[in-house]
Amino acid sequence: MSVTVVLGAQWGDEGKGKLVDILSAEFDVCARCAGGNNAGHTIVVPIGPEKIKTTFAFHLLPSGLVNPKCIGLIGSGVVVHIPSFFAELDALEKQGLECSGRILLSDRAHLVFDFHQIVDGLKEVELGGSSIGTTKKGIGPAYSGKASRSGLRVHHLFDHDTFAQKFRKIVEGRFKRYGHFEYDTEGEIERYKVLAQRLKPFVVDSVAYIHGSLAAQKKVLVEGANALMLDLDFGTYPFVTSSSTTIGGVCTGLGIPPKAIGTAIGVVKAYTTRVGGGPFPTEQLNEIGEHFQEVGREYGTTTGRRRRCGWLDLVVMKHSCLINGYDSLNLTKLDVLDDLAEIKIAVRYLVDGADLPYFPADLDVLAKVEVEYVTLPGWQTPITSITSFAELPEKCKDYVGFIETFLKTPIEWIGVGPGRDSMLRKERKRMSN
Repeated sequence: MSVTVVLGAQWGDEGKGKLVDILSAEFDVCARCAGGNNAGHTIVVPIGPEKIKTTFAFHLLPSGLVNPKCIGLIGSGVVVHIPSFFAELDALEKQGLECSGRILLSDRAHLVFDFHQIVDGLKEVELGGSSIGTTKKGIGPAYSGKASRSGLRVHHLFDHDTFAQKFRKIVEGRFKRYGHFEYDTEGEIERYKVLAQRLKPFVVDSVAYIHGSLAAQKKVLVEGANALMLDLDFGTYPFVTSSSTTIGGVCTGLGIPPKAIGTAIGVVKAYTTRVGGGPFPTEQLNEIGEHFQEVGREYGTTTGRRRRCGWLDLVVMKHSCLINGYDSLNLTKLDVLDDLAEIKIAVRYLVDGADLPYFPADLDVLAKVEVEYVTLPGWQTPITSITSFAELPEKCKDYVGFIETFLKTPIEWIGVGPGRDSMLRKERKRMSN
């Protein structure tokens, strides 16, 4: 069995979608395993006979759908807002992407409803100054319902009377907790009666489907959502998402064993960004941070929010590599560094002069860290038109080599621009441990 996994290695928005798009040309199935429509992947690809470059924004659907022979599977670990599912599907097809017969949805996936989105906003208001900065897509409340065993799954939609009974009970529970907010419970029940009929052709037993695909020796690509530092267990809790964004989440979200995974690729920006609240040791609230924001076009696909930016943090990346065990890395947005005379890389955290050997769990400790940087010379020449690793400036190669050596993990893919063709493939060298 051979499954290839693409995971975010920092705080998300690393550019996973582009690598998934490139790889999916060689795969039969592209699957999502966790998260919901809080994810955001932007892909620029040529469409139609005229090969017109078109920008597609994916949120819930697997971005491997841009390749016409690839089946998109939304696994059991994903939480799904059905109206958003169809809105995204309709938008993609309106742009010229034919998706008919190529999207499948697990009958075990939990549902996100509009009341979850309302509650998401109410919870953020409750937190006040401690706000997490969620996308307010209802993802957290939906996962909370799942964990408390009070959620509704896709298969519940097809027994309307039972669905209606359970739905009313859940909404009443939210009214008791948050007060009686404006919500048309009966209208929603009727709305989902109609949506269920449209949804039915997409629904499968995803465990049977994916294992059947593997038994038939089909190649499966898994597209991670969010990233390691937003993981519920290993990220900067509580400023995290509500699902497992690690390699472990691939197994639990799709129902496949660890031995089915053949290759894991971590996607890492050439600098660091994060959205929303939470600690960010290498954040640059200065002209460097503004450079990353403007040159890197650091605005969220899902929210449009300006991202916080800073230098590449190899302490974060070491933590990420330990947990996910990447076979190789995809370094993205390297061209954003083109104009810089000097480039800093975080290599160590110190607290009261003492070295922190691992990324700390305690955010109070993290707030006190002093970051130690290594400074490398910039290459100060554009690299966007370069088509092979050998053509990169020597100082640029040195930057790539420093990261590889520090992390003991090879960099196999390098993004030098926004387009599909702006991705260099580098020979994966053997790294000594």
